[in-house]
Amino acid sequence: MTALEYTAEESAGDDMTHPEIAKWDPTFTELLINAATPVIKRWFRPEVRGLETFPSRGGALLVSNHSGGVLTPDWNVLAPALYRRFGYDRPLYTLAHYGVFFTPFRASLSRLGVIHANPENADEALRSGAVVLAFPGGDYDAFRPTLSQNVIDFGGRTGYVRTAIQAGVPIVPAVSIGGQETQLFLTRGNWLAKRLGLKRFRIEILPITIGLPFGMTLFFPANMPLPAKIVYQLLEPIDIAARFGEDPDVDEVDAYVRSVMQAALDGLGRARRFPILG
Repeated sequence: MTALEYTAEESAGDDMTHPEIAKWDPTFTELLINAATPVIKRWFRPEVRGLETFPSRGGALLVSNHSGGVLTPDWNVLAPALYRRFGYDRPLYTLAHYGVFFTPFRASLSRLGVIHANPENADEALRSGAVVLAFPGGDYDAFRPTLSQNVIDFGGRTGYVRTAIQAGVPIVPAVSIGGQETQLFLTRGNWLAKRLGLKRFRIEILPITIGLPFGMTLFFPANMPLPAKIVYQLLEPIDIAARFGEDPDVDEVDAYVRSVMQAALDGLGRARRFPILG
């Protein structure tokens, strides 16, 4: 899968002439998941915990850290587990940066429920009763250095909180471990992107990684991920109004979400015996 992110401020101006959520195809999604799951199970030995606390109905904003670089395994681990539990009558929409759609697979992504990350799309999907998956840190998070692999860092992005407040849905935090072990992440390359003036193209990082088969790369070509064990932990839903009142402070909510995610990720880190093996 491609690197996904949710950046409401960046995507608010995207032109949406047709409702994107209507493009989700449950039959296509089920066929793809059934075809890919045997490979995913053998390669990543995925384990998804905490599904029993996930809201069984109504809209929910699933907020996760993002791992693995370009070929992130996150969706491939989460989506099968959610559909297996709730069935294909309840869509999972994934918010994606506009750059994800500049690929030959754009139509297929839409059929899988991948939608542009803008407030309108997110609000419409949540109000329809669907689960919406957001990676607030986006590629900034997915390319975090290996030495900081167990650090929750959204790069200061808080648009996800405003979306949950506006739609009146709970935030369900989720954390994963193992994705940053699929190759060696040396640096996000913020300094390099800035030096090259790439920000005018909405590119703020130029990550340097080492992996197989291409060795050291700058973003592309994408190395194949090593077969690391991926563990996902879904946490207790957060009712924003109940915890923070009817007029919540966005920064306070964001700080709380990140704190519970960091505590959970620290726990997964302490329980992990060996890199790659889990």
